[in-house]
Amino acid sequence: MRTLKVIRPRKTGVMILGIVLLVLGIVAGALGLMGRSQADYYARKVKLSQGEFIEYATGKREVEPITEADYKGRNLTAAGKAKQTLNEQLAKVTELDRVIMPLRYPALIAGLILLAAGAWLLISHDVWPMVTVLAIIFYLVFLMYPLYMLLRQALINSEGHLSFEMYEKIFSRAYYSNAIWHSLLISAVVTLVSVLIATPMAYIMSTMKIKGAGVLQILILVSSMSAPFIGAYAWIQLCGRNGIVTNLLASIGINIGDIYGFKGCVIVMSFQLYSLVFMFISGAFKSMDNSLIEACESLGCSGLKKVFKVVLPLMLPTLLAGALLVFMRAFADYGTPMLIGENYITLPVLVYKEFFSELGGSENLAAAISIIAIIITTSVFLLQKYISNRKIFSISALHPVEAHQAKGVRNVLAHVYCYVMVGIAIMPQCLVIFNSFRNTSGRMFAPGFSLKSYGEAFDTVSRSIWMTYLMSTIAIVCIVVVACMIAYLVVRRRNIFNATVDVMSMFPETVAGSILGIALLTAFNKRPLLLSGGMFIMILSYTIRRLPYTIRSSAAILRNIPPSIEEAAVSLGTSNVKTFFRVTTPMMMPGVVSGAILSWIMIITELSTSIILYNPSTKTMTLEIYSQVIRGNDGVASAISAILTFSTVIALALFFKISGKKEITL
Repeated sequence: MRTLKVIRPRKTGVMILGIVLLVLGIVAGALGLMGRSQADYYARKVKLSQGEFIEYATGKREVEPITEADYKGRNLTAAGKAKQTLNEQLAKVTELDRVIMPLRYPALIAGLILLAAGAWLLISHDVWPMVTVLAIIFYLVFLMYPLYMLLRQALINSEGHLSFEMYEKIFSRAYYSNAIWHSLLISAVVTLVSVLIATPMAYIMSTMKIKGAGVLQILILVSSMSAPFIGAYAWIQLCGRNGIVTNLLASIGINIGDIYGFKGCVIVMSFQLYSLVFMFISGAFKSMDNSLIEACESLGCSGLKKVFKVVLPLMLPTLLAGALLVFMRAFADYGTPMLIGENYITLPVLVYKEFFSELGGSENLAAAISIIAIIITTSVFLLQKYISNRKIFSISALHPVEAHQAKGVRNVLAHVYCYVMVGIAIMPQCLVIFNSFRNTSGRMFAPGFSLKSYGEAFDTVSRSIWMTYLMSTIAIVCIVVVACMIAYLVVRRRNIFNATVDVMSMFPETVAGSILGIALLTAFNKRPLLLSGGMFIMILSYTIRRLPYTIRSSAAILRNIPPSIEEAAVSLGTSNVKTFFRVTTPMMMPGVVSGAILSWIMIITELSTSIILYNPSTKTMTLEIYSQVIRGNDGVASAISAILTFSTVIALALFFKISGKKEITL
């Protein structure tokens, strides 16, 4: 017992020292990199070496004043312009720059030494504390700091004082307050409609034999995995003011109006997102014991009474989880309201317009609106968690629900309902693929079929196509590595620090893509923390946004792996790190890769974050589709959309192959 009392405090002290050295190393290294970046930036501006500029900045060398000899007539000579530029750049140098620029290399060297020392102390005892520290730093720097900067911009006025001026403006003007109401209304109605569509369909397909059920499952997935605004674009072609269905019905005297506005947003989003609820409820049916249903039927409870008294209460936590996901997706959707909302402005559209508008826009106002959106989504998230936790229970499905052959009118109605709903949902995708093969003349469709649109797409936007695949692949590799490690921390290494990592890793679920993009742009758009305008910040945004799903799926898989397997490996002399990579990770991989494929599909169809952070060299396929739709180039837009759809189908086929499943449930 004495040995334990001596060793444990010593081990804890060494770990604390290692963590402190690691953090100090990261801070010193970051300051060194910032100093070098600033020195390089200013030196290039004034066309001097870094050392020469630092001497001017620190006062070791004085800047020569501009004299009459520096003028040639009214214009400055080259020497005079150089002096003027030097003075201008020196005026921009901050006190922090004057400290870190001369110490850039010593700080870098000290940072590397401290990092190495801290990492060695941690790895020599246990690598996972270091992973915890790095995970916390990652989320503090790339998630919490940008959100803090967003909040600061919303609350601090131009004079540097705390002010609620932006919020007074939002709630005093109908244009802004209506956008909040519009977003809440659309999200709530879309959630309700999605639940009403998906719940009967999941019940029917889980309890009745439907012909072609496998094909229907795939079509449901394909319709849900495409970019939301592609559906909006297709619905415009179908039910717009000059749409196919609109003109067809008008020819027989039926006027249905057009797809624009509130009703259009609800229709497009509902048929896009109902599949999420369907996948949740289908998974719930597989874990439900059929004996419960048989018991209630034996007591005379059947039909709709059985559904409302037994089935729905059992599925309520799952139903709420699916409804929450639909609400979040609808609330964060930028492309659909932008294309067909017209004057029905929602928060993501308003934030984008305020942040980028050159006519009356305000970044502070956009930040204030973003904070309101985060408060709304976080409140809904917490409410769902509260209700679910009160209704939580476990069921052992000894006799899972099985599909039986229905007869008569019931069988016919079940088939008609499933076929019609899936048909409506997949119709936009079919139209887009059909249009991609139509012949074009300029920007208009012409009689006949050809591959002209695909040829034009590859000629004009080929960079965007391969850039989409490149960034999504890099992001998914980062997601898999980080998710596996965080899942291991959360499941196997439970403590207050890892619980903090768990909470921070789930927080991006409550932040809309456009708002996360604006937060990152606000935080990293100025030197020395200049990350905007490149590939890195886009990959970073994709990684942060899609990590929660992969972490949860990885954690679920890890909970099914008995800890005794890892303990056996450790007892045979294998280190904890080697056990993780040689034993645990291979057992997790099939499930992790399956989840990663679904995340990859979501990344390639991402629009809301990309449209905030992209530059011409990092334009993605979704951005190109959006641009082509705005320009009226329907052929090229359809071709790129079809390429995205084909990519989704191939990725889903790969998912089914790797996972060995025939369907996707959540």
